[in-house]
Amino acid sequence: MWNLLQFELFKTFKKPRTYIAFAAIAAIVFLIQVALLINGKEYVQFILSSVDETLIIPYAKVTNGYWVCFVILNLLLIHVPILVALVSGDIIAGEANAGTLRLLLTKPVSRTKLMIVKFTACVIYTLILLIWMAFLALLVSILLFGTNDLVVAKEFELVQIEKADILWRYFAAFGFAAVALVVVAALSFFLSSISGNSIGPIVATVSIIIVLTILSEMRIPIYDNTVKPYIFTTHMLGWKGFFYISSNTDGQTIPGSISNLPAILKSLFILIAYIIIFTGSAIFIFSRKDILS
Repeated sequence: MWNLLQFELFKTFKKPRTYIAFAAIAAIVFLIQVALLINGKEYVQFILSSVDETLIIPYAKVTNGYWVCFVILNLLLIHVPILVALVSGDIIAGEANAGTLRLLLTKPVSRTKLMIVKFTACVIYTLILLIWMAFLALLVSILLFGTNDLVVAKEFELVQIEKADILWRYFAAFGFAAVALVVVAALSFFLSSISGNSIGPIVATVSIIIVLTILSEMRIPIYDNTVKPYIFTTHMLGWKGFFYISSNTDGQTIPGSISNLPAILKSLFILIAYIIIFTGSAIFIFSRKDILS
């Protein structure tokens, strides 16, 4: 199986379209970092304008590498699922469209094992893409802006996290984001298993993500109490919970704490359940599918 996985990864990273996502992330992160280097103070003033009159805010300390990374993640993680679909939507349907899928199935490898290998390749690609984003968004931002306490806006209050209590939260947040992006890869992988060309699964995945994201952002009671708690896009931004810190009775923040850990774990469980459902459905359908191309 290892040889088969190596071959699958070779095919994946041989295609030029694989590197579109890496280039797009680099370009977006670079543009955000340049903008914040030049107009970071003005941007923070705009965000915190509602509390600027009542609090003395040290803007020079707020615009540090940790805060810049938080801004980038908020802006970028919404769009990365589209980039994930470029590869996972093509990994099966692309071979069917090229006419190589039927030839591949003549090898002495079961369909289930083949699907597991292909999905593993999708997961590896997704993780490498996320590591690339973490490198640019966190490490490069720290090198450019330095480090200091992190100020995070939580609804109608500001949360200040001490410098020594931040880095582990980013590791946890990127781990959660990895699971969320694998859900998208699993969805696109499932659609790829039932399609005969790669464009269909990619477009369908993007469309589903857009529709469900809009639905999860809408604050309408009929959706809040029915579908929103169960759709995966509602839980994909659960990584933010690692930056919401608890306070004691005196209003002082508690280092190392997370204000609503059960909600994060619930979101994580739901995302993992979606991965199992999408991947299991893809394997089930493909193992019984007539391959004509």
